[in-house]
Formats: sequence, structure tokens, C-alpha cells
Amino acid sequence: MTEPVRLTRYARGGGCACKIPPGELEAMVAGLAPASGTAELLVGIDHGDDAAVVRLDECTGLVSTADFFTPVVDDPYDWGRIAAANALSDVYAMGGTPLVALNLLCWPRDVLPLDLAREVLRGGQDVARQAGCHLAGGHSVDDDGPKYGLAVTGVVRPDELITLDAGRAGLPLSLTKPLGVGVLNTRHKATGETFPEAVATMSTLNRDAARAAVAAGIRCGTDVTGFGLLGHASKLARASRLTVAIDTARVPYLAGAREAVRDGYVSGGSRRNLDWVTPWTDVGPTGETDRLLLADAQTSGGLLVAGEVPGATVIGELLPRGEHLLLLR
Repeated sequence: MTEPVRLTRYARGGGCACKIPPGELEAMVAGLAPASGTAELLVGIDHGDDAAVVRLDECTGLVSTADFFTPVVDDPYDWGRIAAANALSDVYAMGGTPLVALNLLCWPRDVLPLDLAREVLRGGQDVARQAGCHLAGGHSVDDDGPKYGLAVTGVVRPDELITLDAGRAGLPLSLTKPLGVGVLNTRHKATGETFPEAVATMSTLNRDAARAAVAAGIRCGTDVTGFGLLGHASKLARASRLTVAIDTARVPYLAGAREAVRDGYVSGGSRRNLDWVTPWTDVGPTGETDRLLLADAQTSGGLLVAGEVPGATVIGELLPRGEHLLLLR
């Protein structure tokens, strides 16, 4: 019998852990200004928000984003679902609704069967259908390694935009999904062990959380992906000119995440995340395991919002800017 193909063997990094490190990315885009267009740009590259937004009229903003990555799990259908949910999340994180998406597929056609690529696309299609978002074609290239994601267009009311720079001191900070998928995915890649709870978390849309956030009047937030909770929280703190205080004991984790760190299944991307935020973080009494988990590179993570959302965990608060961007306590 033929051995099942392990897609993660063809990935240099798993999921959002394959992103260019945040410090290098900031240096690369420093000084680049958006190309000017005819529509009013509401959100560009200034703070590293999750998507770009242009105003169509007083009641409508157009949201545009793209996200793709290497295999995070071996099952092609699950990888397709996870990658699609992750890309759609960028629109939800802005308070918007996705309308139409295009597939972005890189495939080593002489190495991996096209039947597997079809399963990846089927997974993306099913999640897009769940989101009520048209998935209409896309683009594919022959590449050395498999990569998949979506380019997504959505809409948002300009007065309901959720951005990184709209935080206010005194607001609670809530997280809508548990952390730990990064270390569990790293363990999966190394050992073949499967973690159904992690797959379920990654393939769950942030749609309901986003709707609840908008209904609650929340206007500041982001989603937690490749830069880890600490990386994305620091971007929020910097954009809003505040300090983010995190109560580490309140942060929820998936079962097995601590054991994965203990056993050494921490990606290079997660370690780079921690190195990046350490200079402007007061770690207090937080131990190394917790710091690594807080910096763990997430794939299709939850929303991190300034406010309270039903079902989400309050993990900290926004404070006036102090000596550090991040305060762990």
C-alpha cells in the first residue's frame, strides 16, 4: 500500500509561522508609501492592519486582503479549510463582511498529485461557502513547494471599522480563541500526531466573533496569527499609543500546548517573535514557557479586541503609555 502523503514534509515552516519575521518585514516596507488612487484610502500600511480599506461612499468601505501559506497539517482538505478561514479572518478583523474571494495556489505538480491540490481547493471552497462568500476562480503556479490561500474582497461600514489605532486606555482586552496551535502544529509536523481540537479551532470562522464585536461598539482590534499574541498586541499598543497589560494566568490554551513546549516543539518563527517583542516588554514574573506560548505563531487565530465580546476571555487591559509597550503580570 502507498504511504499517505505528509504535506507538512514539504513546508519549510508551518502555516503562519512561515511569515517573514516581523522586524525584518517592518524594515523592508519602511518608507514605502501606498500608490495613490482615486478612492479615499481609509486604512493603508501605516500600522500594519489586517486589510486595506477604501471608501466607496459614506456608508460603504471596500476591504481587500490576501493571505496564503505552506501546509500546516498533513490532511489536504483540512489545510484548505484552515487557509481559507485564515484569509477570511482579515476581513472579519476589520469589522467587515467578505463578499468574493480568489484562490491562490502554488503546487509542485511533478512532485505531488493534483488530486491532493483538488482536496485543498475543496476545503477552501467549503469554508468560503460557510462564510457566504463567493469563491470564483483564482491563480495557480507550478512551484517548488505547496502554498495555498485566498485573496478576499469584502465590505464594511466606515463607522464600524475595527483598526489597530482606535484603542483607549481603560478598555479591557479580549481574546476569542485559545492559543497553542503553533506548538501543536510543530509537534504534528515532527511526529505525525494529530490534534483535532487545534484543527477545529483553526478552521472556525471569526465571523460570529466579529459580528459580536461590531454590535458591542468595539472599534479597536486585530486577529492573532503569525506574530503571536505578543507581536500583534505590541502592534496594537504602538498604533494606539498605549501599553497593553496581559494577565498571563487568564490566557486560554489548547490542551497539550504546554506539553508541546516542554518537549521542545517550538518553531523558529515563535522564537523570533519573542526576540522581537522582548526589548519593549516588561515580562515581570512570567516564566519562559508562558513567554514562548504568548509569542507562539498562530494560524487562523482568534480576534484580539479592545472591549468585551460574549464568549471571549478577558485577558488584560489597555493602559496609558508607560515605559513598555507590553506589560506581563
